Amino acid sequence: MLKIDAFPHILPRKLYDKMFEHATGEALNMKKRTAGIPVLWDLDARFRVMERFGPDYRQVLTIASPPIETLGTPAVTRDLAKLANEEMAELCRKHPDRFIGFSASLAMNDPDAAVAEARRAVTQLGALGVQIFTNVNGLPLDDPRFAPLFAAMAELDRPIWVHPARASSFPDYLTEQRSRYEMWWVFGWPYETAVFMSRLIFGGVLDRHPRLRVLTHHAGGMVPHFAGRIGPGLDQLGARTPDEDLTKVGRALPKRPYDYYKMFYGDTALFGAEHALRCALDFFGVEHLLFGSDMPFDPEKGPGFIRDTIANIEALGLSDAQRAALYEGNARAVLGVR
Repeated sequence: MLKIDAFPHILPRKLYDKMFEHATGEALNMKKRTAGIPVLWDLDARFRVMERFGPDYRQVLTIASPPIETLGTPAVTRDLAKLANEEMAELCRKHPDRFIGFSASLAMNDPDAAVAEARRAVTQLGALGVQIFTNVNGLPLDDPRFAPLFAAMAELDRPIWVHPARASSFPDYLTEQRSRYEMWWVFGWPYETAVFMSRLIFGGVLDRHPRLRVLTHHAGGMVPHFAGRIGPGLDQLGARTPDEDLTKVGRALPKRPYDYYKMFYGDTALFGAEHALRCALDFFGVEHLLFGSDMPFDPEKGPGFIRDTIANIEALGLSDAQRAALYEGNARAVLGVR
């Protein structure tokens, strides 16, 4: 059975060397994180890992953190995005038996350039879609500056991959300056994903583009695990906030908030937590869940999350047709993999 990994990560060598030339502050978090993971840029090492899972394991490539827009001025990040996409396209051309497609990277600190690069990557380089992060240097994605990108992706009829973004400078308490003990990542990233989804819902993005396909990393973050809060809880929107009338926002939505969350797609990248995968499957349904591993950010620096994720999927008790959809069919239907 072909297994299409929809959300592994890579940093092609030329990009890796270039992207940290200008990195400062929080972008250096990921420089430290990626420095000890050779399969991000060493193709031979990557292929050795992939070979452990047989010839039927393929990848859709996505660039690893940090977000390109955190790496410099728009003049710098525009060039980095172009380099990333050209390198990804070349990898897919040279190794079609390994890499079955890629999602394009964008310099979201230049929204106009991001739209232009999205169009170029899809129409000229063969990108399946684009990857964005849950905020753009602190800006929410329902900000009007980013509306043209969602419109362009809807027009192109191509999907959007969404990766969480939050750094240690985002404090856990108002009385502190930084997050401690890496809680910015452990709990901050799932929260970021859930808030991103919420802002697209309440900002009207999904009403304007109801056929937009949005694939959230790590199975929608917090969302599947808090279905009661986004269901009966958000049915009472405005009951808890005294200084603004949020009931008008709820009444303006054509559907329940809960129904909008079900429009998103999630991947299976849950670090080997089988119970969490069952929860995501219960929430999204097989049709809205895609095989994705988050390779190579496991403790083994490559094979661990692939192996554990496959084991989790095999433990779900799915039918052969459901397994085929999760491993392969949904990637073809949702992401346009050929």
